[in-house]
Order: sequence, then structure tokens, then C-alpha cells
Amino acid sequence: MLPPAGDRAPEGASAWVALIRDQNMPAFGATVAAVRDVTGDERATAHHLAQVILQDTALTTKVLKLANSVFYNPSGQSISTISRAIMVLGFDLMADIALGVSLVDAMLAGGVRGRVVQEMARSFHGAVQARALAQMRRDTRAEEIFIATLLSSVGEMAFWCFGGEAAAELDAALTQDPSRPPEDVQLKQLGFRLRQISLGLAREWRLGPLLTAVLEERGRPGPEEQTTRYGSRIAVAAEAGWHSREMDGVLKELGDFVGVSQDELRTTLAKESERAAQIAQLYGLPEAARQIRAPAKSAPSVSAGTTRESESSPTGESAAATPTVFIADPLLQLRILRELSHHIATQGGLNEVVQLALEGILRGVGMERVLFALITANRQQLAGKSALGTGAEALCQRFLFALGGPPDDVFNLLAQRLSPVLLNPESPPAGTRLQRFRMVVGDTPACLAPIIAQGRMIGVIFADRVAGSGALERESFEACSHFAEQVSFAFAAASLRRP
Repeated sequence: MLPPAGDRAPEGASAWVALIRDQNMPAFGATVAAVRDVTGDERATAHHLAQVILQDTALTTKVLKLANSVFYNPSGQSISTISRAIMVLGFDLMADIALGVSLVDAMLAGGVRGRVVQEMARSFHGAVQARALAQMRRDTRAEEIFIATLLSSVGEMAFWCFGGEAAAELDAALTQDPSRPPEDVQLKQLGFRLRQISLGLAREWRLGPLLTAVLEERGRPGPEEQTTRYGSRIAVAAEAGWHSREMDGVLKELGDFVGVSQDELRTTLAKESERAAQIAQLYGLPEAARQIRAPAKSAPSVSAGTTRESESSPTGESAAATPTVFIADPLLQLRILRELSHHIATQGGLNEVVQLALEGILRGVGMERVLFALITANRQQLAGKSALGTGAEALCQRFLFALGGPPDDVFNLLAQRLSPVLLNPESPPAGTRLQRFRMVVGDTPACLAPIIAQGRMIGVIFADRVAGSGALERESFEACSHFAEQVSFAFAAASLRRP
């Protein structure tokens, strides 16, 4: 935690930013920056978002649990993979869910509990309201506005969560003088406003120009900045009640901004408030959900040493980041294979088939890296196209092999025999040349399976485990091969449908 009682507190907003960034929330910063990079790139695909989520096993589990909830998935479709979740729920919603889960996990350390809960309630409530306003205005950046609002008080949350004695002292000062503007109390107590920590973290983590502009409070805000700020203001005003003077003031301004009457706005936004409470509940924040449903004018103060109960996590798991270690799960393999078969039977896209298979091998079979490569149109090269797992993206860029070399090269043998190859360092297949292959992928236990259409190899699926983890057992090899067969079926069927 940050900093322990008796230690000297950081001096100045920049010191707090550095300490939070480096010691308390590095995993959160990395996840948020990665999600923001994907959502901000018009060329990014569902595969890129899936890759970000799958880097963290705990995040994957929680995102899938939410994707299967009645709230997000009222049709009750069974979703076993992140790739399938993105297909069913959509790219933007899955990005929002991933960010929400990451935010909640990062704030499970406790701190001044009442203040943490209040900020979390305002963040989720404000984000939902801001997105609703953006949709009323037919703003195409509604999801970006949602994310910016959700993260607009990330510095405040981090300070109350990790601020130790300094947070306890500020809490006491705010409680003693509730009529004074909180930012004035912060400035007197700390020498800076907590908003400056949010701004510093937004810049350090590259959380996007919209959030930075909102926190900088520029003179002439654009419509997206205004929408973000209005979302946060609604969340604060709602704490005084939906028919309070504070809410009347916000709704009066909003009527002109979105072109809707105050009465209609009040009804619509009150419904969004209930939606926000449901979302907070789903994310494992029952206290925040209760505060949104039955708002109080001030958050209860709790000593800085108080921490959350373990039940506040949606899955009951530890909040600490889980390393990327995958364990074979036969039941998960079966569920993903069913999804894959259904997708093939309904003539789903080949990209989706490949992604489902890769995730099935990664999570179901328990591999460390998995990669799909295609032979180029002139059949001169084999090139990596997509990959999942630890370091897989870098491997995908290096996975480029010229074809037509020595006949005993592993890829030539694969094309001739059209059958998978088990590659264990201790017992390499006899008569197979592996030198250039090992130079790229390393000396790891692996499976290499051909993708076949119209009687010839058109690509391969490669999957491996960490070097030194022991030989790849026959059961895992056969499971990988089975997923590769499904991909072959999909490509073969697609080739028959072509004129």
C-alpha cells in the first residue's frame, strides 16, 4: 500500500502520480493503455482486443462471467471464449467491460473505504449517464465518452485507496468542514487538488485526448468534453435526489444541450441510474450500487486501514494480477469445440473460426503461445497472421518461412504428409530438419498442425509451452490437432462455396 503509516508521504501531485503508477497500479495502467490503443485504432480487430484481455487469466474469467450474465446477454447464449463474447456483445461493449473489471480489481485494496466507494459509484453512474447523453445527441464517440467519464476520477480513487495516513488526514479534514468546497480542503491539506493526480495518470497511461482535455478544464470545451462533464455532474447531483435543486440546475442546462425537455430528461436519466446500479452490482460493488439507488449526500468515513471483503470481487478471486499460466481444461475444450462447430455449420467467417480455435488451444488445452500462419498466394512463403499468448504477437511478426527448401525441412514434410507433428526437445522427430524453425520459435515442446483444403496444406497452427515445462503429452498434442482439424473443415467448406 501507499505509503505505510509512519513513512513520509510523497510531496506534490507528480510524486503521488509516480508512486501510484510504479508501485500500486502498474498492471492497471498497462491494461488500460492497451485497451485504449485498440479502441483508438480504426484498423484494430476483435482479435487485438481479445489478445489484450487474454493476457490476464483473472481478467479473462471475470469478463466472461459478465458476458454470460442476464444483464449483458439476455438471450442466454453460452459464451466460453473472449472471441465469441466480442462476436455476441460487440467490440465496444467488451472494451467497456474489460476496463470496468480492471478498474474494480485495481481498487480492491481498501483504504478510506467510504471515499473509495463514493468515487466508484460516481464513476460508474457518471459513465452510464454520459453514454446515454451521447446517444441522445447521436454522437459517434459514445463509447469513448463512457471510458473518459469512467476514468475521470481515477486519481481520486487511487489516492483514497492507497494514500495511507495522508488519505486518512484528508478524510478527517473533509468530514470536519463539509460545507467547504472539497477542492479547497484538498489544496489546503495537500498543497494540490486530487484532480491533478487524475490528470497526471491520464497523461502517463495515455488514456486519450478526450480525458486529458476534460481534466485540463480548457476554456472552450467541445461537445464530447461537455458530455463527459455532464455525466459526472449528473452522478453528483443525483446524490441530492432526482427532484433536488442541484438536479434541476443540471437538467436546465442539459435541455438545451441535448434538445430534450427537462421532464423527459429526468425520467430517462433516472432509468439510466438504475442501469448504472445494476452494472455496479455485476462488477462486485454492492455498496456502490446501493449508493446509486439510494444516494446519500456524503460518503461514510472509514479508517484508512479498512479493506474490502473478498466477496466484492465478481468471482471471489484475489485482486492481484494473475500471471499468464494456462491449465488444461477438458470441459472448456468441449464447450469451445461446440461453439466452433456451430460457427462452421452456420457458415461463420473464417477469421472468427481461427480466433475461436486459437483461444480453445490457448485456454482449453493449456498452451503458452498459439499461432495461425497462412501460405502466401504464390505458395512461396508461410507467414504468421494471428497469435495469442505470452509474447505471441512478437512471434507472429517473426514467423516467416520460405518454402521449397530441403525436402526434410519440417514445413516441407508437413505439406507432404498432411499430418500434425509433435515436437519435444528431448525426442525430436527422426529425419526432420528443425534448425531454422527452432531459430524463430525456440526449443520448446510444441505442436505443429497443417491446415488443409482441397487436399493440400494452406497454412499451419503452431502451439507451444514454455521451455523447461516438460514434454508435451500426447493428450494435449491430440487436442491441438483436433482444433486444427476444425479449422481445416472451415477452410475446406469455404473453398467449396467459392465459384
